[in-house]
Amino acid sequence: MLKNKRLASPYLVWMAAFIAAPLLIVVYFAFTTRAGRFTLDNLTGLGEYTAVFARSLLLAAVATVICLLLAFPVGYYLSRLRASKQHIMLMLVMLPMWMNFLLRTYAWMSLLENNGIINRLLGLVGLGPVPMINTSGAVVLGMVYNYLPYMILPLYTVMVKIDQSVIEAAEDLGANLFQVVANVLVPLSVPGISTGITMVFVPSVSTFIISRMLGGGSNLLVGDLIELQFLGNSYNYNLGSAMSLVLMVIVLLCMSLTNTFAGEDGLEGVM
Repeated sequence: MLKNKRLASPYLVWMAAFIAAPLLIVVYFAFTTRAGRFTLDNLTGLGEYTAVFARSLLLAAVATVICLLLAFPVGYYLSRLRASKQHIMLMLVMLPMWMNFLLRTYAWMSLLENNGIINRLLGLVGLGPVPMINTSGAVVLGMVYNYLPYMILPLYTVMVKIDQSVIEAAEDLGANLFQVVANVLVPLSVPGISTGITMVFVPSVSTFIISRMLGGGSNLLVGDLIELQFLGNSYNYNLGSAMSLVLMVIVLLCMSLTNTFAGEDGLEGVM
Protein backbone atom coordinates (compact mmCIF):
# COMPACT_ATOMS: atom_id res chain seq x y z
CA MET A 1 0.00 0.00 0.00
CA LEU A 2 2.82 2.38 0.93
CA LYS A 3 4.62 1.48 -2.29
CA ASN A 4 1.54 2.35 -4.35
CA LYS A 5 1.30 5.74 -2.65
CA ARG A 6 4.93 6.45 -3.44
CA LEU A 7 4.40 5.52 -7.09
CA ALA A 8 1.34 7.72 -7.29
CA SER A 9 2.89 10.75 -5.58
CA PRO A 10 4.59 12.20 -8.72
CA TYR A 11 1.29 12.00 -10.58
CA LEU A 12 -0.57 13.63 -7.69
CA VAL A 13 1.98 16.45 -7.58
CA TRP A 14 1.63 16.92 -11.34
CA MET A 15 -2.19 17.06 -11.07
CA ALA A 16 -2.05 19.54 -8.22
CA ALA A 17 0.44 21.85 -9.96
CA PHE A 18 -0.81 21.76 -13.54
CA ILE A 19 -4.51 20.83 -13.30
CA ALA A 20 -6.00 21.71 -9.92
CA ALA A 21 -4.08 24.96 -9.37
CA PRO A 22 -4.89 26.49 -12.81
CA LEU A 23 -8.56 25.56 -12.39
CA LEU A 24 -8.71 27.20 -8.98
CA ILE A 25 -7.11 30.34 -10.43
CA VAL A 26 -9.73 30.45 -13.19
CA VAL A 27 -12.53 30.04 -10.63
CA TYR A 28 -11.03 32.78 -8.45
CA PHE A 29 -10.80 35.33 -11.26
CA ALA A 30 -14.27 34.38 -12.57
CA PHE A 31 -15.86 35.41 -9.25
CA THR A 32 -13.79 38.50 -8.49
CA THR A 33 -13.22 41.98 -9.85
CA ARG A 34 -9.85 43.46 -10.79
CA ALA A 35 -9.71 44.83 -7.28
CA GLY A 36 -10.14 41.31 -5.87
CA ARG A 37 -13.70 41.78 -4.56
CA PHE A 38 -16.28 39.00 -4.90
CA THR A 39 -18.82 39.53 -7.69
CA LEU A 40 -21.21 37.66 -9.95
CA ASP A 41 -21.17 40.33 -12.64
CA ASN A 42 -18.67 38.40 -14.74
CA LEU A 43 -21.08 35.48 -15.05
CA THR A 44 -24.30 37.47 -15.33
CA GLY A 45 -22.70 39.64 -18.02
CA LEU A 46 -22.22 36.64 -20.31
CA GLY A 47 -25.82 36.91 -21.47
CA GLU A 48 -24.83 39.28 -24.25
CA TYR A 49 -22.54 36.59 -25.65
CA THR A 50 -25.28 33.93 -25.88
CA ALA A 51 -25.22 34.05 -29.68
CA VAL A 52 -21.49 33.35 -29.72
CA PHE A 53 -21.86 30.39 -27.34
CA ALA A 54 -24.74 29.04 -29.43
CA ARG A 55 -22.75 29.43 -32.66
CA SER A 56 -19.76 27.66 -31.12
CA LEU A 57 -21.86 24.72 -29.94
CA LEU A 58 -23.70 24.48 -33.26
CA LEU A 59 -20.60 24.55 -35.47
CA ALA A 60 -18.78 22.12 -33.18
CA ALA A 61 -21.76 19.75 -33.24
CA VAL A 62 -22.02 19.93 -37.04
CA ALA A 63 -18.29 19.27 -37.42
CA THR A 64 -18.51 16.34 -34.99
CA VAL A 65 -21.42 14.75 -36.87
CA ILE A 66 -19.63 15.14 -40.21
CA CYS A 67 -16.46 13.62 -38.74
CA LEU A 68 -18.47 10.68 -37.43
CA LEU A 69 -20.17 10.06 -40.77
CA LEU A 70 -16.84 10.20 -42.61
CA ALA A 71 -14.79 8.30 -40.05
CA PHE A 72 -17.17 5.38 -39.52
CA PRO A 73 -16.71 3.76 -42.97
CA VAL A 74 -13.01 4.67 -42.98
CA GLY A 75 -12.48 3.08 -39.56
CA TYR A 76 -14.32 -0.07 -40.66
CA TYR A 77 -12.33 -0.27 -43.90
CA LEU A 78 -9.04 0.06 -42.03
CA SER A 79 -10.05 -2.58 -39.48
CA ARG A 80 -10.73 -5.15 -42.22
CA LEU A 81 -7.33 -4.75 -43.93
CA ARG A 82 -4.40 -7.05 -43.36
CA ALA A 83 -2.04 -5.99 -40.58
CA SER A 84 0.68 -4.81 -42.95
CA LYS A 85 -1.71 -2.64 -44.93
CA GLN A 86 -3.30 -1.29 -41.75
CA HIS A 87 0.00 0.25 -40.66
CA ILE A 88 0.44 1.94 -44.03
CA MET A 89 -3.10 3.32 -44.14
CA LEU A 90 -2.93 4.53 -40.53
CA MET A 91 0.27 6.35 -41.35
CA LEU A 92 -1.51 8.06 -44.28
CA VAL A 93 -4.35 9.07 -41.94
CA MET A 94 -1.90 10.57 -39.47
CA LEU A 95 0.41 12.07 -42.08
CA PRO A 96 -1.33 15.50 -42.20
CA MET A 97 -1.03 15.70 -38.41
CA TRP A 98 2.75 15.77 -38.74
CA MET A 99 2.45 19.25 -40.22
CA ASN A 100 2.01 22.34 -38.08
CA PHE A 101 -1.61 23.11 -37.21
CA LEU A 102 -1.31 26.70 -38.44
CA LEU A 103 0.23 25.62 -41.74
CA ARG A 104 -2.61 23.17 -42.40
CA THR A 105 -5.21 25.84 -41.71
CA TYR A 106 -3.33 28.45 -43.73
CA ALA A 107 -3.26 26.04 -46.68
CA TRP A 108 -7.06 25.99 -46.65
CA MET A 109 -7.07 29.79 -46.70
CA SER A 110 -5.10 29.66 -49.95
CA LEU A 111 -7.57 27.17 -51.37
CA LEU A 112 -10.80 28.90 -50.31
CA GLU A 113 -10.09 32.60 -50.81
CA ASN A 114 -11.76 34.44 -53.70
CA ASN A 115 -8.65 34.26 -55.90
CA GLY A 116 -7.60 30.89 -54.54
CA ILE A 117 -7.00 27.65 -56.37
CA ILE A 118 -10.58 26.34 -56.11
CA ASN A 119 -12.16 29.55 -57.42
CA ARG A 120 -9.62 29.73 -60.21
CA LEU A 121 -10.59 26.24 -61.32
CA LEU A 122 -14.27 27.13 -61.08
CA GLY A 123 -13.59 30.26 -63.12
CA LEU A 124 -12.21 28.13 -65.94
CA VAL A 125 -15.65 26.53 -66.36
CA GLY A 126 -17.55 29.76 -65.74
CA LEU A 127 -18.76 28.98 -62.22
CA GLY A 128 -16.57 31.23 -60.09
CA PRO A 129 -15.83 33.01 -58.00
CA VAL A 130 -17.88 31.41 -55.21
CA PRO A 131 -17.61 33.03 -51.74
CA MET A 132 -16.15 30.31 -49.52
CA ILE A 133 -13.70 32.02 -47.17
CA ASN A 134 -14.92 33.89 -44.08
CA THR A 135 -18.05 31.75 -43.81
CA SER A 136 -19.40 29.28 -41.25
CA GLY A 137 -18.94 26.51 -43.81
CA ALA A 138 -15.23 27.29 -44.04
CA VAL A 139 -14.93 27.08 -40.24
CA VAL A 140 -16.68 23.70 -40.17
CA LEU A 141 -14.45 22.50 -43.02
CA GLY A 142 -11.36 23.51 -41.05
CA MET A 143 -12.63 21.68 -37.97
CA VAL A 144 -13.40 18.52 -39.93
CA TYR A 145 -10.05 18.52 -41.71
CA ASN A 146 -8.00 19.10 -38.55
CA TYR A 147 -9.89 16.81 -36.18
CA LEU A 148 -11.06 13.95 -38.44
CA PRO A 149 -8.13 11.67 -37.45
CA TYR A 150 -9.23 11.98 -33.81
CA MET A 151 -12.50 10.33 -34.82
CA ILE A 152 -11.00 7.71 -37.12
CA LEU A 153 -8.48 6.30 -34.64
CA PRO A 154 -10.90 5.48 -31.76
CA LEU A 155 -13.35 3.90 -34.22
CA TYR A 156 -10.58 1.84 -35.82
CA THR A 157 -9.31 0.73 -32.39
CA VAL A 158 -12.76 -0.60 -31.47
CA MET A 159 -13.71 -2.04 -34.88
CA VAL A 160 -10.49 -3.99 -35.27
CA LYS A 161 -11.62 -6.06 -32.27
CA ILE A 162 -14.98 -6.97 -33.88
CA ASP A 163 -14.81 -10.54 -35.12
CA GLN A 164 -15.63 -10.84 -38.81
CA SER A 165 -17.67 -13.95 -38.04
CA VAL A 166 -20.20 -11.79 -36.16
CA ILE A 167 -20.81 -9.73 -39.31
CA GLU A 168 -20.98 -12.85 -41.47
CA ALA A 169 -23.48 -14.43 -39.07
CA ALA A 170 -25.73 -11.37 -39.35
CA GLU A 171 -25.55 -11.55 -43.14
CA ASP A 172 -26.32 -15.29 -43.09
CA LEU A 173 -29.43 -14.56 -41.03
CA GLY A 174 -30.68 -12.27 -43.80
CA ALA A 175 -29.55 -8.86 -42.53
CA ASN A 176 -28.92 -6.31 -45.26
CA LEU A 177 -26.15 -3.70 -45.20
CA PHE A 178 -28.21 -1.14 -43.28
CA GLN A 179 -29.26 -3.71 -40.67
CA VAL A 180 -25.69 -4.92 -40.20
CA VAL A 181 -24.49 -1.36 -39.62
CA ALA A 182 -27.39 -0.34 -37.37
CA ASN A 183 -27.74 -3.53 -35.32
CA VAL A 184 -24.19 -4.92 -35.25
CA LEU A 185 -21.47 -2.40 -36.07
CA VAL A 186 -22.90 0.67 -34.34
CA PRO A 187 -23.73 -1.04 -30.98
CA LEU A 188 -20.32 -2.72 -30.88
CA SER A 189 -18.57 0.53 -31.80
CA VAL A 190 -20.26 2.72 -29.17
CA PRO A 191 -17.10 3.08 -27.00
CA GLY A 192 -15.14 4.31 -30.02
CA ILE A 193 -17.97 6.61 -31.06
CA SER A 194 -18.14 8.11 -27.57
CA THR A 195 -14.39 8.67 -27.42
CA GLY A 196 -14.29 10.12 -30.92
CA ILE A 197 -17.14 12.53 -30.23
CA THR A 198 -15.35 13.79 -27.13
CA MET A 199 -12.00 14.15 -28.90
CA VAL A 200 -13.54 16.11 -31.78
CA PHE A 201 -16.22 18.16 -30.01
CA VAL A 202 -14.06 19.49 -27.20
CA PRO A 203 -11.32 21.07 -29.36
CA SER A 204 -13.88 22.20 -31.93
CA VAL A 205 -16.02 24.13 -29.46
CA SER A 206 -12.99 25.86 -27.93
CA THR A 207 -10.95 26.56 -31.06
CA PHE A 208 -10.00 30.08 -32.08
CA ILE A 209 -7.31 29.73 -34.75
CA ILE A 210 -9.63 28.03 -37.25
CA SER A 211 -12.44 30.54 -36.80
CA ARG A 212 -10.03 33.47 -37.04
CA MET A 213 -8.26 32.27 -40.18
CA LEU A 214 -11.18 30.73 -42.07
CA GLY A 215 -14.18 32.49 -40.56
CA GLY A 216 -13.04 36.10 -40.45
CA GLY A 217 -14.39 38.59 -37.93
CA SER A 218 -18.02 37.66 -38.62
CA ASN A 219 -17.74 34.12 -37.24
CA LEU A 220 -16.38 34.61 -33.74
CA LEU A 221 -16.45 31.59 -31.45
CA VAL A 222 -16.06 31.32 -27.69
CA GLY A 223 -12.35 30.62 -28.08
CA ASP A 224 -11.93 33.91 -29.94
CA LEU A 225 -13.70 35.84 -27.17
CA ILE A 226 -11.58 34.22 -24.47
CA GLU A 227 -8.39 34.99 -26.35
CA LEU A 228 -9.47 38.62 -26.80
CA GLN A 229 -10.00 38.98 -23.05
CA PHE A 230 -6.50 37.74 -22.24
CA LEU A 231 -4.42 38.82 -25.23
CA GLY A 232 -6.52 41.40 -27.07
CA ASN A 233 -7.26 45.04 -26.43
CA SER A 234 -9.91 44.21 -23.80
CA TYR A 235 -7.50 42.51 -21.39
CA ASN A 236 -10.25 41.61 -18.96
CA TYR A 237 -9.00 38.36 -17.50
CA ASN A 238 -11.88 38.25 -15.00
CA LEU A 239 -14.46 38.13 -17.80
CA GLY A 240 -12.23 35.75 -19.76
CA SER A 241 -12.05 33.43 -16.77
CA ALA A 242 -15.85 33.51 -16.45
CA MET A 243 -16.17 32.56 -20.13
CA SER A 244 -13.65 29.76 -19.65
CA LEU A 245 -15.51 28.48 -16.60
CA VAL A 246 -18.88 28.42 -18.38
CA LEU A 247 -17.34 26.73 -21.42
CA MET A 248 -15.74 24.17 -19.13
CA VAL A 249 -19.11 23.38 -17.53
CA ILE A 250 -20.76 23.05 -20.95
CA VAL A 251 -18.05 20.68 -22.15
CA LEU A 252 -18.28 18.58 -18.98
CA LEU A 253 -22.06 18.32 -19.36
CA CYS A 254 -21.72 17.25 -22.99
CA MET A 255 -19.09 14.67 -22.05
CA SER A 256 -21.31 13.38 -19.24
CA LEU A 257 -24.25 12.97 -21.62
CA THR A 258 -22.04 11.21 -24.16
CA ASN A 259 -20.66 8.81 -21.56
CA THR A 260 -24.15 8.09 -20.22
CA PHE A 261 -25.42 7.39 -23.72
CA ALA A 262 -22.41 5.16 -24.43
CA GLY A 263 -22.94 3.24 -21.19
CA GLU A 264 -26.63 2.60 -21.86
CA ASP A 265 -26.02 1.55 -25.47
CA GLY A 266 -23.15 -0.65 -24.40
CA LEU A 267 -25.39 -2.51 -21.95
CA GLU A 268 -28.13 -2.88 -24.56
CA GLY A 269 -25.61 -4.16 -27.09
CA VAL A 270 -24.40 -6.82 -24.64
CA MET A 271 -27.93 -7.86 -23.73
